[in-house]
Amino acid sequence: MSTFGRPGEPSEDIDAIVLAGGRGTRMGGVDKPALVVAGRRLLDTALDAVVACDHVVVVGPHRSDLAPSITQTQESPAGSGPVAALAAGLAALGGAPDGLVVVLAADLPNLDRTTVATLVSNLIRDPDAEAAFAADESGRLQFLLSVWRRATLAARLDRLTDARNQPMKALVPDRYLTVECPDVADCDSALDVERARAAHVPGPMSIDEARAAIRSTLTPLPIREVPLVGALGATLAAPLVAAEALPRFDVSAMDGYAVAGPGPWRLHTEVRYAGSFTDLALTEGDSVRIATGAQVPDGATSVIRDEFVDVAEDSVGKLVVRRPDTPVRDDTRRRGEDWQPGHHLAESGTPVSPALVSAAASAEVTVAAVRGPVRAHVVVTGDEIRRDGPLQDGQTRDSLGPVLPDILRHCSVRTVSNTHLRDTADGFDALLRDTRDTDVIVVVGGTGGGAADQLRAALLRAGARIVVGRVRCRPGGSQLTALLADGRVVLGLPGNPLAAVATLLTMLPAIVDGLTGRTAVIPPRGPVANAAAAGTDVTRIVPVARRADGTWQADTVIRTAHLAGLIGREALALLPPDPTDGQTVELLSLPE
Repeated sequence: MSTFGRPGEPSEDIDAIVLAGGRGTRMGGVDKPALVVAGRRLLDTALDAVVACDHVVVVGPHRSDLAPSITQTQESPAGSGPVAALAAGLAALGGAPDGLVVVLAADLPNLDRTTVATLVSNLIRDPDAEAAFAADESGRLQFLLSVWRRATLAARLDRLTDARNQPMKALVPDRYLTVECPDVADCDSALDVERARAAHVPGPMSIDEARAAIRSTLTPLPIREVPLVGALGATLAAPLVAAEALPRFDVSAMDGYAVAGPGPWRLHTEVRYAGSFTDLALTEGDSVRIATGAQVPDGATSVIRDEFVDVAEDSVGKLVVRRPDTPVRDDTRRRGEDWQPGHHLAESGTPVSPALVSAAASAEVTVAAVRGPVRAHVVVTGDEIRRDGPLQDGQTRDSLGPVLPDILRHCSVRTVSNTHLRDTADGFDALLRDTRDTDVIVVVGGTGGGAADQLRAALLRAGARIVVGRVRCRPGGSQLTALLADGRVVLGLPGNPLAAVATLLTMLPAIVDGLTGRTAVIPPRGPVANAAAAGTDVTRIVPVARRADGTWQADTVIRTAHLAGLIGREALALLPPDPTDGQTVELLSLPE
């Protein structure tokens, strides 16, 4: 039994009917419930708002991606109006005729659970009321955002001779409540959709806020079982567990002699080499020459390194004797000394690095469950950009595109394609629609507010959720991060080369964290000797050079139209607003 009301209020059986067959006649007949606002279908927004209801019926065309717990039905004939759809939904609910029914249309982009709970609570507290209707900011009643007493709704429908093509006003009971809900306007036109999408664009954020929003919003990539040697840059999706002990057997840690007992020891004639094996077994008083890494023979009690022994000859053969005053030390590496089978070499969330791949091989593990590596499609935009051939008047050489794959690799991202996009009316729309074989679309340029900067508008048209709209920093403030409905991420970089690199190094690691479930690392920090002279009243990202005393020197004059200022620099420093000299700040390492 659902309880939307406040503590102490009576409990009610609460069901929901979601009308999802609306066609936007003023939008060319589009499937309105399938429109995406802030990265989510309007239908999914509606279903989330009634997730606490006991039973949910969706009225409209059958949708194969809905949960099995949701009942689907269709008014007959299809498209015969909301009253006919409501009658079909009520019939599909079945069950007892008492309780409450939430009625809503799947075209309310700002609908949430709180709004539904408020309507329910108001109706529960007024036993004389037969329904509660939301009123939008203009005071207009939203009949398709309401809560009814089920018996009343059934009775009002029964009064109608024919439910087809009837207005919702035909059902309004005599006693109803009006509940002010100023943010529940529906989407009846393309302009309404555009406004709804624009309203979900967040305001400027700090760098830390932007990173946190990215990590918490992105949906991790699917888990794959892959050979580790080809998964550099991916992230473990499960602990990496040793399949074999290391060492697998007792081995010599030094060149010397494997001996049995207290000595002196009679020397066998053979030599034990790494990788070789014989059936030789030592008994007390025996010894054998052994190389580093060789398997220690059965019966050996220790390995003594060369410099601790002398080899003498007698009438029988050679005799190994420990030198006086040398330490009694065993230079044997015992089986499992480093780890035993089942040992966790690395936990879930650990990046797949060369060290991890090597350690896994030592543990006889070659395949692991991972997410990633993240794949990126890189596109540099602008008619003024020229990649090849002589420059024409007004053109600029593409000095950033050729090096972007190296910068992305530095951030554990693989570039799958690297292209140039001209300034055309639908260029960004086609890019977002057609670029599929990728996890991230990295766009250089088009993020500002100029006449040719159309990326933001294209993202809104595509129904993307803008996760980061702008960041309070220089350079890089006009950056954006967006999430498309299918999970692809769009990282929009300013067209200025230094701003683009600063944005990549600042935000791309957070995107990798969000997509792969990678454990976020604590960034390196260091004191900047002249931070006050280089800082401003907003976060400033500046090149820095290491000084002999271990502090860092920031560049105070920075040209951002090229990357010459990064030559000879090891890092970028994130100077907070109004920093002080010697302040310790975050450092972003630069690709070598």
